[in-house]
Amino acid sequence: MTAHADPASPAIRRWSALDTAVGGLALDLGIYAAATVFAAVTAATSTLPPHRAWGAVATIGYALATLAAATQLLARHRDPGTPLAGLPARWTVTGVTWATAALLPVVIQSVQRAAGRAGRAQEEVIVVEHAGTRLAEHGTPYLGPDAIAALPPGEQLLGYTPYQPGMALFGLPRAATDAWWTDARIWFAVATALALAALVTTLRDTTNGPGSPRRTATLLRAVQAATVLPVSALTLATGGDDLPVLALCLLALALAAAGRPGRAGLAVGAAGALKLFAWPVAIVLICWAATRRAGARTALGALGLPVLALLPVLLVDSDALVENVLRFPLGHGLVTSPAQSPLPGHLIAETLPAGRAVAAVLLAAVGLAIAVRLLRRPPRTAAATAVICGSGLLAAILLMPTTRFGYLLYPVALLLLAPTLARAETPTQDSGRPAFPATARRNPAERRTPEA
Repeated sequence: MTAHADPASPAIRRWSALDTAVGGLALDLGIYAAATVFAAVTAATSTLPPHRAWGAVATIGYALATLAAATQLLARHRDPGTPLAGLPARWTVTGVTWATAALLPVVIQSVQRAAGRAGRAQEEVIVVEHAGTRLAEHGTPYLGPDAIAALPPGEQLLGYTPYQPGMALFGLPRAATDAWWTDARIWFAVATALALAALVTTLRDTTNGPGSPRRTATLLRAVQAATVLPVSALTLATGGDDLPVLALCLLALALAAAGRPGRAGLAVGAAGALKLFAWPVAIVLICWAATRRAGARTALGALGLPVLALLPVLLVDSDALVENVLRFPLGHGLVTSPAQSPLPGHLIAETLPAGRAVAAVLLAAVGLAIAVRLLRRPPRTAAATAVICGSGLLAAILLMPTTRFGYLLYPVALLLLAPTLARAETPTQDSGRPAFPATARRNPAERRTPEA
């Protein structure tokens, strides 16, 4: 057992037992059954038209997946060695479920929206497409405060673009032509699929035994978190902007586990050029790279790409950039953000005296604790990096005064990726340098002692 895995941890043992029960099929069945119920309830009770439309389609997809998982369980009970219950079959069910519960609703809603049907996209889709149009026409995706104030009160919220400049690229197709395939969600889905494909390829090709069944099983669970869990599928089908950011962050950690710090920096930098949520991941990843004497190489992409994305729009209209990217998310814009899910930070801000100040202090305390942890004990493995990122984002999302349930997809996917990273990455020496890869070790008589 390598140093980066802690088999003595009770939490890890409990999760491993649940994750591997009946070859992983028991948890598969539980996930798909719970998702079916969630989608059906959403279709019947949601007050948001895009969510109801998603639930109507996704319920069928999840129900079929539940039936498939139950069939696999029965087949395994009759014949434990049947291919029907093996890993390739589980991957197939996951892929089909993503297609029916996420991608199909994206296409259906995009087609209906292009035909003029209302209520087939959340505000962020419209915001990103407007940002793409402004980028193409004016060189910046942002409206200044005066331009936003001049909009009718009911349209001022849509005048804000609280994303990094790179997000506007997903709106460029709609700026060119108005068609179903230029819907920003189509391109969110394409970018997500490409990043996840690169993630799977990277982790399957790592040095510790390509194709290892246990590692492939944990990788499947992480991919399920980013694709078929309702929090991910619903987000992609109705809004979608968080999914490429998440997929790029996961890819960055996979590249770190594969010992490619420069490429990891580029992946997380691309995510940071889209949304601020990737910046904490970039900081932790740079701390990991520093333990391998690759901090500068990782930082070049992790920080350089977001800076390159910001510079042109900063030169065009710096006040518009500050208004959209800083003032509005911090609650100082002309209108209030609609992200008001009743998580602890929002409840504290709304119910306690000076609640916003209390929530801000708690959030700052969490940030300070993580900073101290990174300075005193920077993560030496990609798995530890994923755990710190997932735990930190979970605490931040719970404590932010303005937040959404959907943001929980970030910590869930990051934490579920950690076991895969722990099995995939090359063991490290105490110095933090890579040890000899398991598949590249020579005969002891031929091996020379590495330099100190």
